[in-house]
Amino acid sequence: MTPAKISHHLLLCATPSKAKCCDPAKGAATWDALKQGVKRLGLEATSRPEGMVLRSKVDCLRICDRGPVLLIWPDGTWYGEVTPDRIERILTEHVIGGEPIEEWLIQRSTMDPNQAAAS
Repeated sequence: MTPAKISHHLLLCATPSKAKCCDPAKGAATWDALKQGVKRLGLEATSRPEGMVLRSKVDCLRICDRGPVLLIWPDGTWYGEVTPDRIERILTEHVIGGEPIEEWLIQRSTMDPNQAAAS
């Protein structure tokens, strides 16, 4: 079986164990909105020509402020204060449309593909 092509991986710091970056209830609601949005827009389909979108709920992205925090790879964009209301726009404008929403970004990172290779 050939692995599915992946276009993006969305990592949401949604349920922090120490609740430093956001209220856990707000994080859980944002996670639910992300799951529903990815499904509703068909982004998790393995047959999607651009590649499927993976999503992961993480405990901590090491930014203990302005949460929930959403990191989008391979773009290296970090969104702060992500709420259920912001999810739809992030999915449609950034993930599908390729245009990050600048006013919500808190950081940009680059990833060297060679750095991620297994040795």
